[in-house]
Amino acid sequence: MSEELLSEVAASIFAATCTEQTLVAAEHDGWPAAAWKAVAEAGLPWISVPENSGGQGGSLADALTVLRVAGRHAVPLPLAETGILAGWLLAEAGLSVGEGPATVVPGYRTDDLKWNGSTLSGVVHRVPWARDAHRIVALVPDKDRWAVAVVAPDTVRVEPRRNLAGEPRDTVHLDGIAPVEFSALPDGIDRAAFELRGALTRVVLIAGAVERILEITLRYTGERKQFGRPIGRFQAVQEHLVHLAQQSASISVAADIAAREAARGDGRFEIWSAKTLADDAVRIASAAAHQAHGAMGATQEYSLNHWTRRLWSWTREYGTATRWAGDIGAEVLAGAPHQLWPLITDGGAEIASRGDGARSVGHRLEVAGEA
Repeated sequence: MSEELLSEVAASIFAATCTEQTLVAAEHDGWPAAAWKAVAEAGLPWISVPENSGGQGGSLADALTVLRVAGRHAVPLPLAETGILAGWLLAEAGLSVGEGPATVVPGYRTDDLKWNGSTLSGVVHRVPWARDAHRIVALVPDKDRWAVAVVAPDTVRVEPRRNLAGEPRDTVHLDGIAPVEFSALPDGIDRAAFELRGALTRVVLIAGAVERILEITLRYTGERKQFGRPIGRFQAVQEHLVHLAQQSASISVAADIAAREAARGDGRFEIWSAKTLADDAVRIASAAAHQAHGAMGATQEYSLNHWTRRLWSWTREYGTATRWAGDIGAEVLAGAPHQLWPLITDGGAEIASRGDGARSVGHRLEVAGEA
C-alpha cells in the first residue's frame, strides 16, 4: 500500500471514530473502546511489527505515516506505544505482541525501578495508558545487556494521572512483581535507541498536530469577520498566520527527514535535530494560533485546545529541546573541524561512519515539570 493510500485509509478511520465528542469523552470518561476497536480491526497499532511477532509486517515508515495522521486527528489512543515502541521491543526480543493495547515505561529520572534477576520493584511515572493496557513493557538492564520485561497490569498498582491534554500518564507501583515474559535484546537495542525512537514518535505526532492547527486557524480567520471583512485579511493577524505556516512547514520537513533516516537505520542526528526544532516550533506555533483566534481559542468548548494542549504535553516527553541540543553539541565537539560540514549535510550517516561518537547510552530522560 502506498504512503498516500495508507494515509487516506487512516484518516478515514480516525475521522469516523475520533470526533469532537470522542475526544471530550476520552478525557473525562475514559477509554474510547469504539475507536480502539476500529483501529485494531484495521491492524493500525501493529502495522510495523513483523508478522512472526503477531504484527502486520509493514515498515517503520508505514507506522509513522499512520502516527502523523493520528496527530492530525488528536487520536486518544496509545498507537505509538502499542506498536512502534512496545511492539518493536517485543519483536526484537523474540516475543509476540499479543492482542490489545500495550504501553511502555518511558524511564524518567524520578523513576525507581529495580530488577533483581527475578522480580521488579519500584515506582515508574508518566506511563501512557497504563490503566488500559493489556501489557506493560519495561526496558531493564540485566547484567551486561538490556532486556525486555513484560508485566501484567493486574499485578501492579496503577495510580491514575493525566498530562495537560488529559491523556493518561499513570504512576505504576511494582512490589516484587515477576514478569510474565522476560527476554534479552540483541546488541544495539538499548536505552539510547529506545529514547531516540520515542522522540521520533513525538516529532511525528507534533508535525501532524501543527498541520491540523494551521487548518483550524486558517478556517477561523477566513470565516470570522470584523469591520466588514475576514480577520485573516488584517496585517496583524496575517503575521500570526505566517509564523504558524512557517513552523508547520519546518517541522513537517524535519519529521519527514527524521523518519526517512530512521527507516534507513541510523537517524540519530536527524531525530535529535527534529525534536529540538519541534519543541521550539510548538512554542511559536501554538502562540500564533491562539493569538489569531483571540479569546475564542482559549475556551474549553472550542476545538483548538485539543491540539495545543497535546503539543505542550508531547514536548515534555522523550527529551526536551535542551537535552537533544546538548547531544548535538557533544557530537560536534567530538569530531574534528573538517567533520563539521559532513555532520551538517549527512547527519546520522556521518556519525555512523565515526562509530558511536558522542552517543549517550543509558542515561535517563529528564522530567520537565510534574512527573
